Amino acid sequence: MTHILPTATLDFTLPPDLEAHEPPEARGLARDDVRLLVSRVRDDTVTHAHFRDLPNFLTSDDLLVLNTSGTLPAALRADRADGTPLVVHLSTHLPADLWTVEVRLPTDIATAPFRHAHAGETLTLPGGGGVTLLAPYSLDRAAPPSRDGTRLWIAALHLPCAPHTYLATYLAAHGRPIRYGYVPRDWPLEAYQTVYATESGSAEMPSAGRAFTPDLLTRLVAKGVRVAPLVLHTGVASLEDHEPPYEEFYRVPDSTARAVNETRANGGRVLAVGTTVVRALETVTDARGTAHPGEGWTREVITPQRGVRAVNGLLTGWHEPRASHLLMLAALAGERHLRAAYEAALQGRYLWHEFGDLHLIVP
Repeated sequence: MTHILPTATLDFTLPPDLEAHEPPEARGLARDDVRLLVSRVRDDTVTHAHFRDLPNFLTSDDLLVLNTSGTLPAALRADRADGTPLVVHLSTHLPADLWTVEVRLPTDIATAPFRHAHAGETLTLPGGGGVTLLAPYSLDRAAPPSRDGTRLWIAALHLPCAPHTYLATYLAAHGRPIRYGYVPRDWPLEAYQTVYATESGSAEMPSAGRAFTPDLLTRLVAKGVRVAPLVLHTGVASLEDHEPPYEEFYRVPDSTARAVNETRANGGRVLAVGTTVVRALETVTDARGTAHPGEGWTREVITPQRGVRAVNGLLTGWHEPRASHLLMLAALAGERHLRAAYEAALQGRYLWHEFGDLHLIVP
């Protein structure tokens, strides 16, 4: 039996064979054939199902909020001036046309952190492009540089395309989806898109929504479940470090804010599809629990001490040991419930990561 330590961010051993190494389609499954563990907070019960069964757990009083951000092919080959091959992961497009980027070193399978770059260095990109590392990125601008080296940089891109088309054109030609070592080969960009993505901008897929299919969405709407969109463009979330979430761009439309408020006023449940949706909604929800439309950059970090105001439930993937997102889940469900759900997932041999299985937390 695998035990989870009762820590603020759960610590446990994730067996390598519980890491999803390829999309479910490569295993002969449809997107919505992945498994779904439904955990109910009020009595700590768990139900084992498949994602295609999701309508059985929702009602016409429920509101699903989706993140319609699409995934960029944000990994680019790069070279140092001395010829050292590297990989640059574009993370977040900042104001003033700057970027946060992560510099990584190619390995036999994927990439590993590269912490020996320095400010002022320009890396050569394919097709005549380049990226200049300007300064280390930190949420705490006054913090001294890490003795372990810099993982994320504020950088300027120099791309050989017209300004109004440069990003999409350049990445389509030279980029590929970000991939980590538990996925041993490249997959096309389509494998990293949700079926409802409308606006490219995420460095990594908002993967909680990957299992939705057009048919499943139709079944949910036919049952009376309301669906509302927002956008939060995700940055990189490489697993070697468990830092708090970085600044990310979000947009919550007026129609979605109104739908959230109406659902809560009528006693329904607001169910976020992914931690990105929770972050965006909590950013625009005031202390009284009223959601407002908004657009900008969020630094919101959801913890048990802060609590949640906007959502009642969450559909999410299975998070890695000690991941900062587990604090958000604990804020919603409580640490005891979270430990019980993760025990059940480990014992039931659920699969982790973006191509893995899913967890629905309901009140």
